[in-house]
Amino acid sequence: MVDEFKQWGISIPNLSKIFGGILTLWGAFSYFAQSADPPSITALIPAFMGFPLLMLGLLSDYNPANRHHFMHASMVIALLMALAGGLRLATNFSDMSTLVLVSHVLLTGLGAAFIFAGVRSFRHARLRRGDAQ
Repeated sequence: MVDEFKQWGISIPNLSKIFGGILTLWGAFSYFAQSADPPSITALIPAFMGFPLLMLGLLSDYNPANRHHFMHASMVIALLMALAGGLRLATNFSDMSTLVLVSHVLLTGLGAAFIFAGVRSFRHARLRRGDAQ
């Protein structure tokens, strides 16, 4: 794409892959780094959100004709990340371990950043099509 939208110098599908990769790696790390015996599956929540984000970014490379569908789906995941992470931070901030706190900050921050970039991308695409006044 010649006039592809970029946020922070990165295309939205690549941003999806980067953010998804960060969350997937963090989720795996937090699962194995926790002190609980047996480890709690909830430590993998960032990976449960990040892996689909990563896969949608990869799918958009392999099927460019449906890229807009994949990126709309990734926006739904980012919205869930931002809302769920932010809600938990707002309600139980003082009861969190360091791993839980970092997980929720990552979910909230990366989710909000992806929504910001995605909305700008959708607006850019709409202006290019000439739909917006």
